[in-house]
Amino acid sequence: MPQAPTPAGEVLAQLDRAAAPGLMATAGPRFFGFVTGGALPAATAADMLAVGWDQCAFNPVLSPAAAAAEESAGTWLKQLLGLPATASAGFVTGGQGANTVGLAVARNQVLADAGWDVERDGLAGAPRVRVVASAERHATIDRSLRLLGFGTAVVEQVRAGANGAIDVEDLARVLRDGSGPLICCLQAGNVNTGACDDLRAACELVHAHGGWAHVDGAFGLWAAANPATAALVDGVELADSWACDGHKWLNVPYDSGFAFCARPEAHAAAMSYSAAYLVGSGGSAALADFTPESSRRARGFAVWAALRELGRDGVAELVDRCCRLARRFAGALAAGGAEIGNDVVLNQVLARFGDDARTDRVVEGVQRDGTCWLGGTTWRGRRYLRIAVSNHSTTEADVDRCAEAVLDVAARVQDG
Repeated sequence: MPQAPTPAGEVLAQLDRAAAPGLMATAGPRFFGFVTGGALPAATAADMLAVGWDQCAFNPVLSPAAAAAEESAGTWLKQLLGLPATASAGFVTGGQGANTVGLAVARNQVLADAGWDVERDGLAGAPRVRVVASAERHATIDRSLRLLGFGTAVVEQVRAGANGAIDVEDLARVLRDGSGPLICCLQAGNVNTGACDDLRAACELVHAHGGWAHVDGAFGLWAAANPATAALVDGVELADSWACDGHKWLNVPYDSGFAFCARPEAHAAAMSYSAAYLVGSGGSAALADFTPESSRRARGFAVWAALRELGRDGVAELVDRCCRLARRFAGALAAGGAEIGNDVVLNQVLARFGDDARTDRVVEGVQRDGTCWLGGTTWRGRRYLRIAVSNHSTTEADVDRCAEAVLDVAARVQDG
């Protein structure tokens, strides 16, 4: 810590020099390591404005502009994602935050339905809540369960099919084999394969047993915005809560996610609080009433700008193009001798070269090569390259160049 002040311009220059060697090109068109979008021009600029404006998005009194942006963007998001117009929308940090909010609302509601006020009395002595989830659920579901006091051992696991979607017949079996307050975690967009659960059939089963259906749709929920992929999330509107990311397929800067709930009053009851010094918003739930944060940045500006820049047609084209590019990537690698480990239904590709050891060496070689960046994963006990195509600026030329680089590395690993 320096003793004396430093001029702001000099501080920024020092920061730039210090950070430059450690920056990753995650916003670039050839980064495929995680489901990471870039940042659209309007969204980036809007985020910069949000920082400069320094608005606290707690309620409309603190920032009428932030409230208006979130209300407008939330309405557009529900239209794009096929969610009920009456659903509430909370602007959170990302998929983890959205899953935690959705499951918190579910916990409170299913226990209230069983006659237990968990907000007042806690979980000690409460009726046991059943949490049913796929074997292929995302790890953020388990962390949310830990944070919410359930623990991970509560999960009643359901088998998944060949491409990672939930086995509906096994879901029916698991639901029949138990009773009591019920939460079921479903998925749109398997993190390895892109597979989506049969949401219509699963939600109908869950509701027939009196349960709450939560959909983790961090990136897969965006399939609804593209007519060519919308069938993958048929029945999404039947769920009770949904989690989705903005900084993935919508390509807004990081720290942007959405927690939607079909029961706004339950959403607000689980997340809101009051204090004598707080000036409210006329009694209507908004902004911080749907998130676990009070002092938070105005995330809605960048989301509004991205949706305004793209429009409905632009979002559909972005999703469709990424899916086509993923299939192109898979085809090029398969033609070069790779084993493709998944049915490429969205933007995820699993590729394998020989055994696990060679596959991991290919991953390391590609990362050293620098043409693109991708990571490795384990799927069904085998190692794969995991390729996620999510960036608005990725082109066919990028994919062709990257596939060639991957195959060149694989050839050298084979020869070595």
